[in-house]
Amino acid sequence: MTGFDLTALLAERGGERYDLHTRHLNHQLPRMLHTLGFDKVYERAEGAHFWDADGQDYLDMLAGFGVMGLGRHHPVVRKALHDVLDAQLADLTRFDCQPLPGLLAEKLLSCAPHLDRVFFGNSGTEAVETALKFARYATGRPRVLYCTHAFHGLTTGSLSVNGEAGFRDGFAPLLPDTAVAMGDLDALERELKRGDVAGFVVEPIQGKGVHPAPPGFLRAAQELLHRHKALLIADEVQTGLGRTGDFFAYQHENGVEPDLVCVAKALSGGYVPVGATLGKDWIFKKVYSSMDRVLVHSASFGANAQAMAAGLAVLAVMEDEEIVAHARHTGDLLRSRLAALVDRYELLHDVRGRGLMIGIEFGRPTSLGLRSRWTMLQAARKGLFAQMVVVPLLQRHRILTQVSGDHLEVIKLIPPLIIGEPDVDRFVEAFTAVMDDAHQGGGLIWDFGRTLVKQAVAHR
Repeated sequence: MTGFDLTALLAERGGERYDLHTRHLNHQLPRMLHTLGFDKVYERAEGAHFWDADGQDYLDMLAGFGVMGLGRHHPVVRKALHDVLDAQLADLTRFDCQPLPGLLAEKLLSCAPHLDRVFFGNSGTEAVETALKFARYATGRPRVLYCTHAFHGLTTGSLSVNGEAGFRDGFAPLLPDTAVAMGDLDALERELKRGDVAGFVVEPIQGKGVHPAPPGFLRAAQELLHRHKALLIADEVQTGLGRTGDFFAYQHENGVEPDLVCVAKALSGGYVPVGATLGKDWIFKKVYSSMDRVLVHSASFGANAQAMAAGLAVLAVMEDEEIVAHARHTGDLLRSRLAALVDRYELLHDVRGRGLMIGIEFGRPTSLGLRSRWTMLQAARKGLFAQMVVVPLLQRHRILTQVSGDHLEVIKLIPPLIIGEPDVDRFVEAFTAVMDDAHQGGGLIWDFGRTLVKQAVAHR
């Protein structure tokens, strides 16, 4: 018997967590956490809450960037994983057909009945990579269009359709892809007329800034794409599985039937990485056109039993607990209560989104005192005010949130889909208290703002 004891190891060395990261992993992560005061030590988690060593609870409004759709440690998902481990299946032989991948594919496709087949990988960026490869091979064309400010992942292919220069800088050459503005049908058509476009990849609601596609845009884009024999690729990695109050966000608009759909994050149940690319039969049959091409696209850990069991359990919970309807109701409640504050606070400019994907945008105030402080922050670095709101939400109110992207004055709320009205009350009360403090023109929030300004100027 091995002497490995995980519980003992964590008890012995868990306190070294930040030092270990500093020495052996991305050293900027602990540095950033220390700077913001986010260097907490969470002891356990359940549902939409964390607890620290003192027993204080924290409300999670981030859900691991959307991974924890059902919250942490849902009992049904946990049981499924215990069951699949206890079953000791002959997993990943690569030369048989296990039942779990077929069952999960069947269940996923029932939620998108116009699609026919699924490829399972391990992450959102892999799901996008798969869609890019399949679109290029199926159409015989090299170029993929994407939206400015889009985020589709950080591996080389998905990075090629990333709309932010900060992520792309220094990693060229990338794939021959072109950005168009969200909602700009004229720009989309101009690119399509060149005849070399394989497809257009789009988030129905952009994660960066939380910008929904304009009404009618996805359907009109689909018509243009099909007229020019190109494919519509919906990136539902963050927006899918009930996040926006529909199972898939593209379903909010009638008549939209993407040729390829990318899924990940919440499908994992927060336990086992999984990505899925759903697509039309003819696309898959073109890629896998013969037995010689049976492994032309594959993933070493794709369709592993643990990931498939987690995915099946997640979909069962979503159906049994009516998660999609719950997310729609709770999201409408949270968004309406936040939107009611826009007229009350001059620093608060907009509240937008759908379901439990909500963007809170701040902007230039009108009063002289606040305007001068706002201008000071903007001169140092755009996005500092939103960070000034995020920090006291955690430090004073024990609510975890984060800005929706670099250089944006937007906080994105993507909590577990299971949050209820008491959680909505808690967030709105805390947010109101932080806004009251910010509009007093002094106090701790602006003291912290000056600290952020010094940090930003020092690192220019």
